[in-house]
Amino acid sequence: MGAHAAAHAGGHDSPPELRHHFVDLPAQREASTLGMWAFLVTEVLFFGGMFTAYVIYRATYRTAFEGASNLLDIKLGAFNTAVLIMSSLTMALAVWASSLGRKNLIILFLILTILLGGIFLGVKVIEYKQKFEHHEVPGPHFVVPLNEKTHQPLPPQSEMFFSLYFCMTGLHALHMIIGIGLLTWLIVKARRGAFTTRYNTPVDMVGLYWHFVDVVWIFLFPLLYLLGRHTL
Repeated sequence: MGAHAAAHAGGHDSPPELRHHFVDLPAQREASTLGMWAFLVTEVLFFGGMFTAYVIYRATYRTAFEGASNLLDIKLGAFNTAVLIMSSLTMALAVWASSLGRKNLIILFLILTILLGGIFLGVKVIEYKQKFEHHEVPGPHFVVPLNEKTHQPLPPQSEMFFSLYFCMTGLHALHMIIGIGLLTWLIVKARRGAFTTRYNTPVDMVGLYWHFVDVVWIFLFPLLYLLGRHTL
């Protein structure tokens, strides 16, 4: 009972960011990092299932998948790749600024990251719009596209390519939207002075999430846009 009272009394000297079930801030940060990595492992498994399905179907229906891949706008895909790489840089700079307790810099780099994320999503909207206009969206209105070089209809399995394309890029875009929501939350907390040299764990954790989403796209871009282009 005396030990409990002493611990409770000592709690008055604890930093406000420290949760009651942790001994100190380093222990709290370690637990947060472990939890985030555990979450990202489940995300790898989640995306891994779709990547596996794509690789298997692409190997089975190579002609259809390569022909359909050539119908994607490689310039927009490459532009979006550059945008996400830049967003990873600004996110890393936000983490750096938070480690120094530089409030204004944190907010600046978070806003830049949001703007880059918004540009990425805007480009995806343009790409999706193109697919709707060309009736390349899987469903009752899907029209089997023509091979760009031979001008002959692609195999009907090309619809499967676009099904995976929309599933994979759509899920990635959803993660981007969630990430932008988290970045907005960080900006609100940063404006209140929540992050200091002693405590910047939320910025670090959201940074890990954002980098993961960027890495997923680094794999999506070559799989969907690049593979097989030289063979057709």
